[in-house]
Amino acid sequence: MNAATPLSQLQPPPHSGSRIALLSSQSLGWQGFGAELVNVSAGLHRIPAFKHHRVGVHVGAPVRARCLCNERRHTRIQAHGDADVIPAGLDGQWSDDAACTIFSVWIGDEFLRRTVEQLALKSADAQLRPRFQMRDPRFQHLAWALRAELEADDASDPLYAESLGTAMVVRLIGGAPSLDDKRRTLAPRTAARVIEFIDGHLDQRLTLSELAALADLSVPHFKVLFRETLGMPVHRYVVQRRVERARTLLLEGRLNASRIALDCGFAHQSHMAHWMGRLLGVTPRELLLARPRDVTSAVSSERDRGVES
Repeated sequence: MNAATPLSQLQPPPHSGSRIALLSSQSLGWQGFGAELVNVSAGLHRIPAFKHHRVGVHVGAPVRARCLCNERRHTRIQAHGDADVIPAGLDGQWSDDAACTIFSVWIGDEFLRRTVEQLALKSADAQLRPRFQMRDPRFQHLAWALRAELEADDASDPLYAESLGTAMVVRLIGGAPSLDDKRRTLAPRTAARVIEFIDGHLDQRLTLSELAALADLSVPHFKVLFRETLGMPVHRYVVQRRVERARTLLLEGRLNASRIALDCGFAHQSHMAHWMGRLLGVTPRELLLARPRDVTSAVSSERDRGVES
C-alpha cells in the first residue's frame, strides 16, 4: 500500500441513494419470475449479486447515469425504455444524476434454463450476457405489457404473465422458435386433449408448462401452435372459457357471484366482473338484470320444487 495515498481514495464511495418499491408482483401468483416498479433517488446505488437474473427498464424522463458492472464502466443518457440486463452472480454500482423510476424484472435461473432446454439451443448460444442501454422495441413491448399487468387493479390470469415472461427470455437469448420443419397447428386429437383439460380445470391455476406437456411440446412451440390452431393466445382462450362458464352459472342462478368467481378460476368477484365487462360488454349485475323472465321463472320454480320436496 502506498502510504501517501489518502484513505478516502482506497475505500469505495458511500452508498447515498435509496430505492423504494412502488408496486410488486409478489402477491400475483407469478412463478419463476417477478417484477416491481421502483422509485430510485439520485445518488450512488450498490447492487449486490443475486441468484436470479435482472433486467432494469428505465421509465420516464431521460437521466444521466453511470455504472460499473462486470469490470466495465458505462456513462450514458438513459431514455424511456432503455434496459440493463444483469445476469445472476454479477454485482455493480449505479449512479444517477436525478431521481428516476425503474421497471425491474427478475428471472429465476430455473425458469431461464427450462426455456433454453425447450428451445433446444446449444449452451454456448443460450447464455444471458450483461447488456447496458439495450434498445430493443420488441423487448420493450413485452416489458410494457408486463408492467401493465403489475399496475392493473385486476390483473389477468397468471398464465398471461407467464407467457410474457417466457417471451422475454426468448427475446433476451435470441432463440425465437422456428416452425419450418414442424407442424404449424396442433393435431386435432392433441388440441381436443388440451381443450378438455382446460375445461376440466378452470377453477385451478393453469400453467403453460403443464399444458405444453399435454401436447408433448416445448412451451415456446406450444404457444405458437395453440395460437395458430385456436386463433388466440393460450391465456386469452382460458380467460374466455372462464367468462363463458361464469355467464352460464350466473344465468342459472344457483350460486352467488363470489362462489361463481372462485369456481371459474377468478381471483375474486371484481376480477370476474372486470373480464366479463371486457369480453361480454356487461357486468354480472347487468347480465342478471337483462336475464329473460322465462329463465328467472324456471329457476324460481325449480327452487320451489326443491323446497317442497
